This record gives sequence, structure tokens and C-alpha cells, in this order.
Amino acid sequence: MDLQSIKNRFGIIGNSAALNHALNVAVQVAATDLSVLIVGESGVGKEAFSHIIHALSSRKHNSFIAVNCGAIPEGTIDSELFGHEKGSFTGAVDSRKGYFETVSGGTIFLDEIGEMPIGTQARLLRVLETGEIIRVGSSKVQKTDVRVIAATNRELLEFTQTGKFREDLYYRLSTVPIRVPALRDRQEDIILLFRKFVIDFAEKYKTTPVQLDDEAKNMLINYPWKGNVRELKNIAEQISVLTTEKLISGKQLRQFLPESNVNRLPVLASSANGTSSGHEFANEREILYKLFFDMKKDVTELKKMFLEILQNPSSSHAAVAFARESLLGDYSPVSSHEYQQQHQHQPPAIQPNVINHPQPVIFDDIHHHEEVEESLNIMDKEKELIIKALKKHKGKRKDAASDLGISERTLYRKLKEYDIDE
Repeated sequence: MDLQSIKNRFGIIGNSAALNHALNVAVQVAATDLSVLIVGESGVGKEAFSHIIHALSSRKHNSFIAVNCGAIPEGTIDSELFGHEKGSFTGAVDSRKGYFETVSGGTIFLDEIGEMPIGTQARLLRVLETGEIIRVGSSKVQKTDVRVIAATNRELLEFTQTGKFREDLYYRLSTVPIRVPALRDRQEDIILLFRKFVIDFAEKYKTTPVQLDDEAKNMLINYPWKGNVRELKNIAEQISVLTTEKLISGKQLRQFLPESNVNRLPVLASSANGTSSGHEFANEREILYKLFFDMKKDVTELKKMFLEILQNPSSSHAAVAFARESLLGDYSPVSSHEYQQQHQHQPPAIQPNVINHPQPVIFDDIHHHEEVEESLNIMDKEKELIIKALKKHKGKRKDAASDLGISERTLYRKLKEYDIDE
């Protein structure tokens, strides 16, 4: 079966090289019984790849089950996956088969494998290595024949270094890794996907499919798409339902995109015919990136200079002259050490009172720099807000999640991610 037939069969849209490579790997590994680890951001369609692998395998006539490891509470996930015996824990009024027992001969898809508790990871490793399971509360070993396909939106290799994921399980699962590209990395597919979605929604809601002008297309292509294909589909549905115009302009499209992400889009430069090309947009973005990196480099150099003054007061004259010239005069990016060498026979062009009293200025600048860095640490601020919300609602997750504007499930995941003790 060729690649296009597979795309048509499973509703895969796009022709980017990264997507085609991922599909080719999935097709090649499907005929084997190897474990597969599908890696990609949330919303890229990792579950679709698990269905492709199962449907093209020798197990295609047997059971397939998808399990979201992040949605099952830690206290019950062992029972769900491996089963339990009657009386093995409170509420276990009957014996129960787990997924690995009921799906024997088929395929199990473990989504969000990075959320699986360490204890459950040890049990899963035993299944992968020996094909054996033990129900919770039992000592009887049972055989099972299940192919495991796992998926994650995390970097599991980093988790192994922090003890959140077993290294041996990681290498056992990633016998064949498949990386599904993010939507922003396959820009050539964005318009194709949008067109497919609006046609589907037009049929569903009995309307005429909307179209985009050039400005709207450029905006759609260069939007960051943090939610990937899932977010694009939601935007397409909103536009199909809420707009009366059938030709959408950039201004109209902007109303449907989250303001926080729209504001990050660089301003497009106009070409001779009044339109903006993707090449010009890319140049604008590169300039902005370079500007940010240069700013960061300058701040780093200034911080190093201030630290040198604190550690070696004798170098303060040259360093202060360097700072004054950097901030007030023509500046070329050289270090304070280089500046000192270049000006070692020249008196510093500053006022004596500035030289005699450098420390108050230095301390103010250092404290100010540290405050800027602290305010930019989003993860710390998010953790702080979660802790405040939990304290405010006396540990009630549901109320805290509602106050934060997130789901209770997301809050649960954040508590684990930041290791917040309730």
C-alpha cells in the first residue's frame, strides 16, 4: 500500500517531508511486533499513528484499546491495566481482568506514558520483557501477548535523569521511535488542513465553505499553533459557524485567534504590490530573533562586568568607563576585560565623583537585573499561582482549577509536574 492510499484511508492530510517520514516509519514497523514510542506535542495526532500501526499489523483482526495514563488516578491504574483479585483493596468486591489480559493477542496504546507512576512502570517493564502479568493482590503469574504502542508529549529522556521515568523502560519502549512533527514545522500543510476542515464543517452545518485572502493565509501559516492540528480544527469550526462573510480577511481572522499568540506575530513588511510575502515575513522574524539574542548577550556582558567590579575593585575605573560608553556612546560589543586592555594607557573619561562612588549604582543595577530575570520565569509564576489557588480554596482541587481557568485534570498534572505538596 502506497503512502497516499494510507493517508486517504486514515484521513491524514499533508505532504511535508517530516510527516511523510513519520508515516513511512509507522508503515515499516507495523508488520513487526516491536514496541513503538510516538513522540510529539499535544494535538499533532499521535493516536492516529497508533491506529495505522495496528491496522497494518498481523493483529489487525484482534482487539485494540487506547488508555490515557494521565487520566487514571495513581491508586487505580495498576488495577485497570493488570486486573485485581477480590478483596485486594477496599472496594474490590469481585475479581477483575485488566486491559493486558482482555486485549491479549491485540494492541494496547498507552497515551501520555510520561504520566505513569514509577511503580506501574516496573510492572509494565515486566510485561514487555517477559510477557507476564500479575493481578493486584495475587501471586499467580499469567501470560499475555500484547503489542505496546506508547505516546508522549514530554521528553522522556530528560525525565529519566530526574527520576520521573525509568531509564530501562524508556529504552525498552523506544525500540522504534516515531516523532510526529508539530503543525508549525509543516507550514505547507496548514492551508490544506484548514480547507479540509472548513469543507467538512460546511457540510455539517449546511453552509458555504469560507475562503481566506492572502493576508489571512499568511497569518494562518505563521501563527504558532501551540494546540497544533486540534487547535486549527477548532478555529476552522468557529469561523464556519460564526462568520457571515465567505472571504475572510486578516483582520477578521485575528478575532478568532487568541490575543496572546497573535501579539507575538511580527509585523509583515509590504512588498511593491502592497502584499506581504512569506520570505519577507521570515526575514522579519530572523531580525527579531537576532535582536533578542544580542540584547541577552549585552545584558550578560554587563552583569559579568559588575561582578568583576565587586570581586576586583581595582578594575572599577575601566569597567565603569566601559559601562558609560556602552550605554551613552557608540557601542561595539566587547567585554569589560577587552575594554580594559584597549584603554590601559588612557585615563577613563568619567567624572571623579562617579569613580569614587561606583558601588551604589552597581548594587542598584544588579538587583534590578535579578528582578527582571525573576519576573520572566513563567514556570515559577505558574507554580506560585497554583499554590495560592490551593491555599485560597483550602486544598479543594475543583475550586482551585476553576479559579485558575484550567481543568481539574490539568491541575492534577501540574501538581505532579511541579511536585506541589497539597
